[in-house]
Amino acid sequence: MKSTFKSNILSAAILSTAFLLTGCATNGDPRDPLEPLNRGIYHFNDTVDKAVMKPIAQGYRFVLPKPIRTGVSNVFSNVDDLFVTANNLLQFKFQTAASDFARLLANTTLGIGGIFDVATSFGLEKHDEDLGQTLGYWGIGNGPFLMVPLTGPSTVRDAIGSAAQFYFDPVWNIDNVATRNSLAGLRVVSNRANLLDAEKVLDEAALDPYTFLRDAYLQQRRSLVYDGNPPRENLGEFEDDAAGKKAAAPTENTDKAVEAPVAAPVVSEAPVTAPVTAGVETVSPAPAAAEVKVEAVAEKTDEKTAAAETESNGFTALLAALFGGSTTAAQE
Repeated sequence: MKSTFKSNILSAAILSTAFLLTGCATNGDPRDPLEPLNRGIYHFNDTVDKAVMKPIAQGYRFVLPKPIRTGVSNVFSNVDDLFVTANNLLQFKFQTAASDFARLLANTTLGIGGIFDVATSFGLEKHDEDLGQTLGYWGIGNGPFLMVPLTGPSTVRDAIGSAAQFYFDPVWNIDNVATRNSLAGLRVVSNRANLLDAEKVLDEAALDPYTFLRDAYLQQRRSLVYDGNPPRENLGEFEDDAAGKKAAAPTENTDKAVEAPVAAPVVSEAPVTAPVTAGVETVSPAPAAAEVKVEAVAEKTDEKTAAAETESNGFTALLAALFGGSTTAAQE
């Protein structure tokens, strides 16, 4: 019965992915060729969340004191450390995997099944790894962005990873149906309750919530694949090219200004030396002005780059709250 249920869920996930990949025309953003369909699913998810999930999460937070809610979150986080350890091994991050296994062992024993997070006090930090990240680590691309019904933002690669992780999830492998479904539901409610505060920031920051959520998710996943240190994208090359073009213009004008006075005095051979000298002395400040312009362009470029990086860091910090990912690089 259990295996049949899981097989049906996996089949539905595969069919849904295939439908999403073939059921809609492309649009301007190459990362999101299914945007019209994804937006429809986003609005569906948002409606269900506001009508069902958010009120339940608010009631959960209101009824249960924070220590109990923290204990529940810790238990499911401890279960997740099984997958974190396995994926660090698959990525050949053996030192980090050893730390994750020690964390799992400490919290399961001394932390009474993971209720108490004693491992953090021992210096064993929480990492965030999953099969989607492992596939990305080995060079498999995101694929199109997907908005999965009742689940939220994903990509083709991450959807495959989530389906595989679902199959091996200890909670979904519990034989007793009532216990399995109760624990699965509790995990969903706990995760949703943890997002209530981050949701306020999202609502205030986003003019277009769908675009914000999509870009946030893709940036966060990219950061996680590279352990918090993703390579810079095309921003630097674009700024360098723009600065080069702006810097080239004053130099050409300066050359023309220097050449013009030299040709004028050729009417008489005797005074050639004097006019040439005078012309050069008169125009000589121009290269200095050009250098000032070049420096000004370079400073503006640095300011734009610094602002972009600052915005990216703040953006990523918000994503850690939204998607539960750690942006700290794993130290091998």
